[in-house]
Amino acid sequence: MKDSAEYLRTRRRVLMLQGPHGPFFRQLGAKLRAAGAEVWRVGFNRGDEVFWGGEGFIPYTGAPEGWPAECAALLHRLAITDIVLYGDARPVHVAAIALARKAGVTIHVFEEGYIRPYWATYERGGSNGNSRLMRLTIDEMAAALRQTDIEVPKPPAHWGDMREHIFYGALYHFFVLALNRRYRGFLPHRGVTVAEEFRLHLMRLLLMPVHRVERWVATFRIRSSGFPYHLALLQLEHDASFRAYSDFASMTEFIALCLEGFAIGAPRHHHLVFKAHPLEDGRSRIAEAIRDGARTLGISGRVHLVRGGKLAHLLDGARSAVTVNSTAGQQVLWRGMPLRAFGRAVYSKPELVSGQTAADFFAAPDRPDPRAYRNFRHYLLETSQLSGGFYSARGRRALLRQVTDMILAPEDPYDALMAGNAAPRQQFPSTV
Repeated sequence: MKDSAEYLRTRRRVLMLQGPHGPFFRQLGAKLRAAGAEVWRVGFNRGDEVFWGGEGFIPYTGAPEGWPAECAALLHRLAITDIVLYGDARPVHVAAIALARKAGVTIHVFEEGYIRPYWATYERGGSNGNSRLMRLTIDEMAAALRQTDIEVPKPPAHWGDMREHIFYGALYHFFVLALNRRYRGFLPHRGVTVAEEFRLHLMRLLLMPVHRVERWVATFRIRSSGFPYHLALLQLEHDASFRAYSDFASMTEFIALCLEGFAIGAPRHHHLVFKAHPLEDGRSRIAEAIRDGARTLGISGRVHLVRGGKLAHLLDGARSAVTVNSTAGQQVLWRGMPLRAFGRAVYSKPELVSGQTAADFFAAPDRPDPRAYRNFRHYLLETSQLSGGFYSARGRRALLRQVTDMILAPEDPYDALMAGNAAPRQQFPSTV
């Protein structure tokens, strides 16, 4: 029989922090318990508490500045071996990650899929600009792939969870707005009040029919016009990857750079189409920035805005695309189209993205190396990209079947592939 010290060293003791909206973290915690781990969850607001709804819940009701000391105490008191969180750039997660590294605790990070919408991301140590992918070269990825000859999994014909994502987001913010008295010290990580966040979600839901019509009309005009066009892929200004891994203070700064570069470099018969993020809620004045900037530069008739919708409908006819660091850049590269990324992204490899100025890119964009992108995409799908999602029941089932064992495995996904120990990739379920 093991003594208590040996037991604490070997048995997994997991502390879960903030997760995606909805029941995914609760279900993951149950799977980890079934595997023999002890699991606790820290909640920072009423939404975290409601969506957990089970044993091992630890409410943090103090002020933000008190969280690092409380986190350090929890890691020590509970003898935590692993922390699990969603997104590594939230202030509460930044503090926890720093403390976990000092304590030798394994850090498990979930994020939206680098290849969306049919995959979710699981990494250790960090994601996006903190991912190990940032330090790996395409040649190193190709060398690792020689350990496997499995075919790249294909996405399903129809599968997505945007409606569930919006629903759980609205429900979460309702709980925080209406029932958060216990958590008086809570501050949202997105820079607006909870009431304003809820108002923006509600307005977006109410205006969805209007925006759908506007989007259909704008897309029809662009696709039926016959003019060559370039795409500017906009992001949410409050998105962690935009704030943490770019030098732009706002999305309007990126819009200004695109408009100026296009006005200087693009042939006079080319057009520029700004594609808004599907979850854009109006807090960033992007429509006004595009309209006013185009008018000032004398290119109003050549500039368009499309609100959300399917990116594929616009990519199919585009000449090139620019972005800060949107994961939508993967769809551009998958089509072999030129891409300029002005921020730091996991796909920002010299073989894949252009290093030109905006003006030079719009004039004559460099094309990506298609073989390099095939290796890059295949590497992601053999390591950190797992079939499934956080929001739909179907997506969660697919994801949970894979990720529980990966959390408990001794190696992270990248080391496992290099060592020839990678778990087999799950194909997409046909029905459930």
